[in-house]
Amino acid sequence: MLDTLRNTSTGLDNVPAWFLRLGAPVFCKPVALLYNKSISTSVVPRQWKSASIRPVPKNSAPVQHSDFRPISITPVLCRTLERVVVRTFLYPAILMPPAALHFSDQFAFCPTGSTTAALITLLQTISDMLATNPYVVVIALDFSKAFDTVRQANLLRKIALLNIPDPVYNWLVDFFSDHTHCTRFSGLVSGFQRITASIIQGSAVGPVSFVINASDLSTVTPGNRMIKYADDTYIVIPACNILSRAIELEQYM
Repeated sequence: MLDTLRNTSTGLDNVPAWFLRLGAPVFCKPVALLYNKSISTSVVPRQWKSASIRPVPKNSAPVQHSDFRPISITPVLCRTLERVVVRTFLYPAILMPPAALHFSDQFAFCPTGSTTAALITLLQTISDMLATNPYVVVIALDFSKAFDTVRQANLLRKIALLNIPDPVYNWLVDFFSDHTHCTRFSGLVSGFQRITASIIQGSAVGPVSFVINASDLSTVTPGNRMIKYADDTYIVIPACNILSRAIELEQYM
């Protein structure tokens, strides 16, 4: 993994990806020992729990705080270990989910998801409904600050339902505990603040965590379909269920 590190932003530990890649033959054994010890003891090093926020504009002329997306720059070593956890434990668990969670309608940050698959599924769903209905209603939902307002207690409760080893679950609990961040903007750096919500955008475990958090979100009326791509959510309602629109939307208000 060190050999294939891409040049990316450096975290607050100031250890760059190019340095880890260049010294991979020397670093590989101590890093592997550190990773194994971290997972087996369910402890995330304290230095990896601090990040700097880089505000990324959502539009070409941002004027308000809400016009920026807060991307956390976490240490490269932590992101690498997160990918190990995601690929080795979380992705296999998503492929065999418990009854309370379902991922077949989610096409982002999943082992088999893609934008192409999402578009094809949406088009096929509409076409199938039009075969027996005069029209179909598609409601596109945009959840405000979806990634930033995730309640970590609810997220961890859903992760606990997945078939993952206890030390991995406890590692994730520790990962989301006592995280702090500062903000860098226009050459200035803020003080540190604790993160009490969100799934830490910019982390490797963040995207799949959001997918898990949204896995129990579904339609309430039989015959309606929901298609998700991360927080972009579409409710597809055939004409025969047109009166269910208000019922479907009530659960998201």
